Amino acid sequence: MNTKHIVIIGLGGVGGYFGFKINQANEKNKQHKVSFVARGTTYAIVKEHGLTLLSPEHAQPITRPDAVYEHISDIKDPDLLLICVKEYDLENVCRQLSTVITPNTILLPMMNGADIYDRIRALLPNNTILPSCVYVASHIKEKGIVAHKGAAGKLIFGKDAAHMSVNLDWVLAVCEQSTIDFEFKENALSAIWSKFIFIASFGLVSAKHNSSIGAVCTEASQKKEATQIMQEIKAIAAKKDIFLAADIIQKVFEKAATFPPTTPTSLQLDVHSGKNKTELELFAGAIITYGIAENCATVYTQRIYEEIKAAHIHL
Repeated sequence: MNTKHIVIIGLGGVGGYFGFKINQANEKNKQHKVSFVARGTTYAIVKEHGLTLLSPEHAQPITRPDAVYEHISDIKDPDLLLICVKEYDLENVCRQLSTVITPNTILLPMMNGADIYDRIRALLPNNTILPSCVYVASHIKEKGIVAHKGAAGKLIFGKDAAHMSVNLDWVLAVCEQSTIDFEFKENALSAIWSKFIFIASFGLVSAKHNSSIGAVCTEASQKKEATQIMQEIKAIAAKKDIFLAADIIQKVFEKAATFPPTTPTSLQLDVHSGKNKTELELFAGAIITYGIAENCATVYTQRIYEEIKAAHIHL
């Protein structure tokens, strides 16, 4: 196998977890070059001390990549880029990547959102972009240290419809050698939208009410709002010929009921902590934009979007 340059951009909960697994495996087999991109204090700590992952999956909690960069412009000849940044940083990251990628660079955005692929494609139209979604219970404990609990993180990704003939065998081999729990699909859109219908509806309703996943499941008014948003997302998916199970709404509530009732959502936490940048546009913005494009009503999503914006002038 030819040596490849694998770059992980962003060392938060997602990038820290999956980047750790890829690099620690590579430290043993030395098949590829692995680089991390991080900013500020995280860059300094990881460069000096390595990346720490506190997880029951790994007895050795520290891994040291071949290179650590503070600036995307320092990346040279990347073969695979794992984009693990917040939604609101995506466009800026893609613009910077346009100057360092090659025609053969494969982009794997490890971000949860229905429109991530489309947004990257608009800025980087010629590269292979692998649609994906991730499931992992991990978070930044402190700069350079990521904590993971619960089940192993899972990656679901598929082929790029615009580049179906690109050979991805080596990417799958990297995932296997890194002991990443993953599913590779010819078409990953159903999986992506199945996750989106959950995180968008629960995120928006919990952000409006400053409530928890349990409250959205059990309080009648909140459950109704979440259901209305899910119905709008389901209608858009149908127009886009993306398969969602007939009982997807019921399944979402069943899945949500498995979380501890007081579990917050990331959007709720960000909105009510006063952050200027949140993933409100990732959820509501995407639904509204797709609704316009597909001539689908998004009345309930629009209403809750406006209510959140009106109640939080910092957004």
